[in-house]
Amino acid sequence: MNRAARIHSSEDARRLAKARLPWMVFDYIDGAAGSETGAARNRAALDGICLEPRILKDVSHRSLDMPLFGKIAKRPFGIAPMGMCNLSRPGADLMLARLAARESVPLGVSTVASTPLEKMIEVAEGHAWFQLYFSGDGTGSFKLAKRAQDAGYDTLIVTVDVPEVGRRPRELRHGFTMPFRIGPRQFLDFALHPQWSLMSLAAGRPQMANFEMPGFEFDRTESRARATWTTLKALRDLWQGNLVVKGVTNAEDALQLKSEGVDAIQVSNHGARQLESAPAAVHALGRIRDSVGADFPLFYDSGLRSGEDVLKALDQSANYVFFGRVLQFAIAAAGEEGLHRLWNILSEELSSALAQVGRTKLT
Repeated sequence: MNRAARIHSSEDARRLAKARLPWMVFDYIDGAAGSETGAARNRAALDGICLEPRILKDVSHRSLDMPLFGKIAKRPFGIAPMGMCNLSRPGADLMLARLAARESVPLGVSTVASTPLEKMIEVAEGHAWFQLYFSGDGTGSFKLAKRAQDAGYDTLIVTVDVPEVGRRPRELRHGFTMPFRIGPRQFLDFALHPQWSLMSLAAGRPQMANFEMPGFEFDRTESRARATWTTLKALRDLWQGNLVVKGVTNAEDALQLKSEGVDAIQVSNHGARQLESAPAAVHALGRIRDSVGADFPLFYDSGLRSGEDVLKALDQSANYVFFGRVLQFAIAAAGEEGLHRLWNILSEELSSALAQVGRTKLT
């Protein structure tokens, strides 16, 4: 049996990925802040939401289409922006881009992607949104936003919940840094995972490709704490397309964002990777919906692991959701075939759940 055929759930993908990836890479993808109680809180909150089965309804024909910024996405879930995806497997960025093109869903292209933003939107056939981190004095960040606009991106995601990079002990124990610094511990780690190491050696060390431009160098540890509401206004003035603000769990913040003219809010606690004590993001959805009103677009990520989780988030008033690390696990486990298999599993889980609750469509 090939590796992709061994994936029957996102947890299978995670288990297979853990066996194949160096410890430092797996823990970078999988880890969360502090003792990781925040990540457990995300899961407990989603697990605590029940879906009510309904009977004797004709659910033989079901649709997973979802309207999104005036277009139709084939799924109500897209691909969250994730940094350095090529650590999971060489070429992972482009695997995700091809999937976005095939499924007509948005691919979040991270500021710290391993592949240039121009290449990503080309391969995604336009189904790409650019995610921006504001850092330092903002000079480079605004250059990146302008560059994305020039490349044809029509949606900008501004991530606002990382004023400082959260402390993730699993990364620190392994000495994870970008770019890699290879010491005895890392050398042993790579040696014990030869398949990943040989593939990565052949492909070359992953780079933060979007910073290979004049006058801009990226420091992952550089403070992002200088971003303010004035910064957001400047980005709103610059960006001519859809502006999404990601990393919001506070209803007052959400209401102010609406008043500042953003086009959507992504409710998220960054998968509890930044603040261990952050509230479970799914619980914030209802409070924020009450604040911004019924018609304002709310997106969601944090803790999603299955198609049933998607339906739960939508029922909690999200208009669209995004999967993150589970897709990297599928790639690490079985490459592009593994990614497609997990995507199909998530779709089947959602379709089955929809039938169980007596519904044929999501809206």
